[in-house]
Amino acid sequence: MGRQQQEGRTGVKRPIKSKWGVLLGAAFLMGSSAIGPGFLTQTAVFTEQLLASFGFVILMSIIFDIGVQVNVWRIIAVSRKRGQDIANMVLPGLGYFLAFAVALGGLAFNIGNVGGAGLGLNVLFGVDPAMGAIITGVIAVGIFLSREAGAAMDQIARALGLIMVLLTLYVAFRSNPPVGDAIIHTFAPEKLDLFAIITLVGGTVGGYITFAGGHRLLDAGIAGRENLQNVTKSAVSGIIIASVMRIFMFLAVLGVVSTGFALDPGNPPASVFEHAAGAAGYKMFGFILWAAGITSVVGAAYTSVSFLRTLSGKIDRNHQKVTIGFIIVSTIIYIIIGKPIVLLILAGAFNGLVLPLALGAILVAAHNTSIVGDYKHPIWLTIFGWIVFLGTAYLAAVTLKDQISQLFS
Repeated sequence: MGRQQQEGRTGVKRPIKSKWGVLLGAAFLMGSSAIGPGFLTQTAVFTEQLLASFGFVILMSIIFDIGVQVNVWRIIAVSRKRGQDIANMVLPGLGYFLAFAVALGGLAFNIGNVGGAGLGLNVLFGVDPAMGAIITGVIAVGIFLSREAGAAMDQIARALGLIMVLLTLYVAFRSNPPVGDAIIHTFAPEKLDLFAIITLVGGTVGGYITFAGGHRLLDAGIAGRENLQNVTKSAVSGIIIASVMRIFMFLAVLGVVSTGFALDPGNPPASVFEHAAGAAGYKMFGFILWAAGITSVVGAAYTSVSFLRTLSGKIDRNHQKVTIGFIIVSTIIYIIIGKPIVLLILAGAFNGLVLPLALGAILVAAHNTSIVGDYKHPIWLTIFGWIVFLGTAYLAAVTLKDQISQLFS
């Protein structure tokens, strides 16, 4: 490998500058995919419940998130295979189930992401949320119509991700949180909530999210043992991006609720921004909600279709058009019928299964020479991964039971 360039999967020389752009773009794609509308609400609600002790939940989830992501991205890179192909090699048919579950979950959550982005534009410009959803869908489709769709996706993920973090940092500063208490209770919590930890792990690296950046690197030709160090750095960077946003949001909410202010149960994060920074803060929330929505739309569509590419050669050859169709269908469903309850319930049930099943398959594959060759996966990463597997498997069982019971209630 030369110092100034590197060969990708296609044999085309990739300049070092371009390579680092892809690595950073993959990290932001994963991180910004995790920062969806639900991420904002989840962080606000848990902070109001646990106060400064939520810092401990964030700390533990970061550690577990890194364990999941590094395991997954390294095995994708060293095997040069997508997650569903690895799963099929571990257990025939498992990869097809994961592809179906990820696609169903991606479609359902994309409906919510399009809706969230539409509400963001409503806050910013007063447009009807449905029109805001259409505008968002058009922009997302435009990204994939670009001749350099991958590069465009990387650049938008980086730009919007950075702006979201900076705006949330500003609101956190304006809310004047008790930083000392937050630091102390991050390491010595007054309240423990294991369910909150597992929920945050699922929300950050669950479903399609943990595969978003890993598949992006694979498609860009950044794979193989020679790239493991860079892949690991990109994987950790993705978690750091999502976690920094989580920390700033936590501090912003903590500053507001520590004054005795009760969050609006109808829209907890919006009330945080408005209380901390007035009308300007509310507009900032609108932008963050839109940015969180559109980056999640792009990430969910791209990753969902990357799973479907294994199912059909035709989908593989036309994956860009299928991705555009995925976004259009999500937008149309939202415009016509809003959030279909049954689809969301089914998607939630299947999505809960994705992380433990996919992670379990990855951990088995990590020590299968027919998949990874003579690569030796670190034992500590394997042990760490199985610990997270047990926790997420428990959460998946609880989620599946609850979601299915809703179908018959």
